[in-house]
Amino acid sequence: MCGITGWIDWEQDLSAQQAVLEEMACTLKERGPDREGYWLSPRAALAHRRLIVIDPIGGKQPMLFTQGEQTYALTYNGEIYNFRELREELRTRDHVFRTHSDTEVLLHAYVEWGEDCVNHFNGIFAFAIWDEARQRLFIARDHLGVKPLFYAQVGSAIVFGSEIKALLAHPRIEPILDDEGMKAIFVSIFLSGGGIFRDIQELRPGHCATFTRERTHVRQYWQLVSRPHTDDLETTAEYIRSLLIDTVKRQLIADVPVVTLLSGGLDSSGVTSLAAREFQRENQVLNTYAINYVNSEEHFEGSALPGGRVSA
Repeated sequence: MCGITGWIDWEQDLSAQQAVLEEMACTLKERGPDREGYWLSPRAALAHRRLIVIDPIGGKQPMLFTQGEQTYALTYNGEIYNFRELREELRTRDHVFRTHSDTEVLLHAYVEWGEDCVNHFNGIFAFAIWDEARQRLFIARDHLGVKPLFYAQVGSAIVFGSEIKALLAHPRIEPILDDEGMKAIFVSIFLSGGGIFRDIQELRPGHCATFTRERTHVRQYWQLVSRPHTDDLETTAEYIRSLLIDTVKRQLIADVPVVTLLSGGLDSSGVTSLAAREFQRENQVLNTYAINYVNSEEHFEGSALPGGRVSA
């Protein structure tokens, strides 16, 4: 988990606004305790709080790529699980990589495919790319919305961040509740695409947005489609197994130690079993941990549920 935030303004010079940017990024330090980074230009100011998983040295952000007179700046939260395959494909298209990070692959994917890069990603992500030559901001959120992303348009400015509190640290964003925000608080109505505070919007899952001086364009690039299920039980079980194996294998890629949490349920036990098999193939041992409570044996008792589960 990392934290991203930034500020675009087509009228105000942001080159000397690092103090404001640092205030915004500071609100996200729990998301990214390992490192912080900043990049500023006359129209864009990007910040990143990092939790290191892949390529500790090469994955520093915000990340820049310059090609001729074009400069692209990226701040990104998430993981692209198919980044190795994408890197090889991009190499066949004459892209040269200087790091081993998925961050650089994401940035080059945008350079190659533009806004359609989101159609090539298998992963969880929220990111923002500033295109200096075109004076354009592009933001995107993963298919199911695992990674959060909020934004606000105030006058000539666009402010965005992983959490609302990053936006509220900006001097032009006020924490004003409107009718919809009150409903969200007191009636527990989830407002997808809207925030609790006035002018703050949530970028919806499977959506991306492009901002220029002249216009704002938000579009849906993916949606879940329901179709009739025609496979038999055996085929269905094998297909689900193959998906789980592939998912677990891809998510074990890391340059830091990997562990799993055993909660006692079938899901964590199954994931741990699949992960342990992958570790075993590499002659490694998967470490696990579980959470217990002081004197828990005094307050828990067996239940009559099937399987002998325990409850408080």
